[in-house]
Amino acid sequence: MIDNSDLPIGFTMELAQHSEILNRFAGLPETQRNSIIDGARSIESRNEMRNYVESIFHEPKTSFF
Repeated sequence: MIDNSDLPIGFTMELAQHSEILNRFAGLPETQRNSIIDGARSIESRNEMRNYVESIFHEPKTSFF
């Protein structure tokens, strides 16, 4: 189980936009999830966070804009 209080808000919001990545992230061992979360804590912009989340499992970036 993932404790949402430990997740950076921008990271949580991006995961919510990428259900496949969220499911795969949730299935990772805790040590790997913690490593990814630690990386997310240093990100300061929305675009960087989007790119970071999309790069977790190398999902291509999709946008309608």
